Amino acid sequence: MTDVPVTLTRRRDTTAAAPALPSRRPPTAPASFHVLAKPTGPICNLDCEYCFFLSKEALYPGDRFRMSDELLENYVRQVLESQQAPEVAIAWQGGEPTLMGVDFFRRALELVDRYQHRGQTIQHTIQTNGTLLTDEWCALFAEHGFLVGISIDGPPALHDAYRVDKRGNPTFEKVQRGYDLLRKHQVDTNILCTVNAANQDHPLDVYRFFRDDLDAHHLQFIPIVERANDTGFQEGDQVTDRSVDPDAWGRFLTAIFDEWVGHDVGNVYVQTFDAALASWLGLPPAVCVFAETCGNAVALEHNGDVYSCDHFVEPAYLLGNIATTHMVDLLASPQQRAFGDAKRDTLPQYCIECDVRFACNGECPKNRFTLTPDGEAGLNYLCAGYLAFFRHIDGIMGLMADRLRHGGFADEVMAVLADAPRNEACPCGSGRKAKHCHGRT
Repeated sequence: MTDVPVTLTRRRDTTAAAPALPSRRPPTAPASFHVLAKPTGPICNLDCEYCFFLSKEALYPGDRFRMSDELLENYVRQVLESQQAPEVAIAWQGGEPTLMGVDFFRRALELVDRYQHRGQTIQHTIQTNGTLLTDEWCALFAEHGFLVGISIDGPPALHDAYRVDKRGNPTFEKVQRGYDLLRKHQVDTNILCTVNAANQDHPLDVYRFFRDDLDAHHLQFIPIVERANDTGFQEGDQVTDRSVDPDAWGRFLTAIFDEWVGHDVGNVYVQTFDAALASWLGLPPAVCVFAETCGNAVALEHNGDVYSCDHFVEPAYLLGNIATTHMVDLLASPQQRAFGDAKRDTLPQYCIECDVRFACNGECPKNRFTLTPDGEAGLNYLCAGYLAFFRHIDGIMGLMADRLRHGGFADEVMAVLADAPRNEACPCGSGRKAKHCHGRT
């Protein structure tokens, strides 16, 4: 009898016991979906003051918060065999996922090679604070075509306002070192910038720092809306003083948009602007917060627990565990389908009648805890900012969409604005003279 390594025996036994892909796909199962895997759960080497996920440690008292190899294989197999779209994302976040070490991700990549189906294209993504990156990490990312999201909140003083380590020390220098390593290895990089009370009034300082100092070309701006309670859950109608102000959020986006549309269309890609252009073209936005419904993006905890959304890792939104129930069945469950449909079905009348609903769709359900002018519940905390922003960009988005529909390119809008006679109406439709509007760029 041939000796079999003990570890291999364990892997095979566990995999055999894990749930198999249903022989008949549930009719309510989405053709494709996104799983955000958190191999270290909420554990992180930093202590960012606004982080909503650090408190999730209380959900698993005494846990080591490390994804086992058995669960890793179960996750990779299920997510690859479940997708009906040709492109599949293997996405990692935390906490800080690099705490798992490089070898964990090498094993993950080997499993992807083993379970990848013919015709599937794999997109590897990871979100990191960047402080633990090394040449070894970045070489791995480059070799396998990772898209690496790195969290930076702007220039040093703005970044360090809330993004500190466990001792309360600033982190910008370590993040910059990690970013430089990514650039050195030519890794595709996306900057994730949270917008909060510290940087909300400095939109151009933030944007120009990313564009000019870091030579960044892909940006995400995420508003910090932090509920003030002791549970860490999405409860209550008060926010912390670190949260972005709704009107400031609108001004932040508007200022950056005007800078971008005058100089950087086609060179710098801002996720919110791309999603808006899709809406003006009548296409589904690629960002779940602006979609009419949600429910096709779930969070996978380190132990296999699946939650309805990354922002709803709470007991009420636990769908089950992939060690006992296949991922397809969890996504198809009545609980998850109801969660996703509620985004559309619970909109207040004020939103239903709004002229920018097609672009906003009430944004993320986690932020819907204020009252409409008529006193109806369910208005998004950020509504005033989004309303001002989407109305501001309406004319220009219309111009860009029209160019694209007629076989042109979105960046042609820059020439349209630059060539506008200074004393005539701005092409954006604001009603102001060009020299006092976008023509001044």
